[in-house]
Amino acid sequence: MDISFYKQNVSFELNESSTLKWVVKSIDLMGFKPGCLSFVFCDDRYIRKINKLYLKHDYFTDVISFDHSNGKLINGDIFVSIDTVKKNALEYHVTFKEELFRVIIHGVLHLCGFNDVTNKEKSIMRDKENNLLKLII
Repeated sequence: MDISFYKQNVSFELNESSTLKWVVKSIDLMGFKPGCLSFVFCDDRYIRKINKLYLKHDYFTDVISFDHSNGKLINGDIFVSIDTVKKNALEYHVTFKEELFRVIIHGVLHLCGFNDVTNKEKSIMRDKENNLLKLII
């Protein structure tokens, strides 16, 4: 298991130790095992660049997950825009910390095979997020 946190052009407080434990516990609860995960916290410009380059989407987003999993072993890269997390926290009337953890676990759930394209998938994803957020917030 190798889980790393990186900051690209952003500054904010994150207790990496407790976040790491929570991510590992969440992956275990979903029936998977953590492998190599990288969390890259960046600004809007950086995530838009990643979105355009790799997904051919020319817009901002809060999180992008690149899945490199192998069966039940979860591997991947998760990019999180701190700029968008801050904006969404204000819009949804939640704390920055709560929105940040929601976006982190949203990315992890994508690596666990959950999608959010249809309304039913979005509802399932939101339920999973809410349950896992209770473990850390």
